[in-house]
Amino acid sequence: MKIDKTNINIIKHLRDGRKSYKKIAEDLNITENTVRSRVNKLIEDKVLDITGLVDAEAIPGHQEVIFGVKLDDMDLLKKGDEFSSLRGVSSVSIVTGRYDLIIRVLLNENLTLLQFITEQVTKIDGVKSVESFVVYKGFNLKTPYIL
Repeated sequence: MKIDKTNINIIKHLRDGRKSYKKIAEDLNITENTVRSRVNKLIEDKVLDITGLVDAEAIPGHQEVIFGVKLDDMDLLKKGDEFSSLRGVSSVSIVTGRYDLIIRVLLNENLTLLQFITEQVTKIDGVKSVESFVVYKGFNLKTPYIL
């Protein structure tokens, strides 16, 4: 899919996911149908998701943890996909640097840090090491509520 200037402008307006297509169309001087069809196409092509995000710190008993993962092999796409299906995982990124993957995880009293490592990470073969980074205070750090 071609991401042109109009698509970028629509996406910028959707930072507020509740903003109406009518208001976006008026602001961009295009038709509401154009906005609707472009948004549907962006969603269909997996370029855009419209979702509610939460600040884990604001919800009692919840916390965001970031994991750096080193793998035994370089099958990064397969391992990234495997990690993305684990309970609590909100995102997985293949990265450069000392880790192969960076994983963001939402935890609560039903999925603790210890449980995530011992019950979820152990489902993945070929993990050399995992380092956790507990987020004490996040800035502009919101996550989908996936628990």
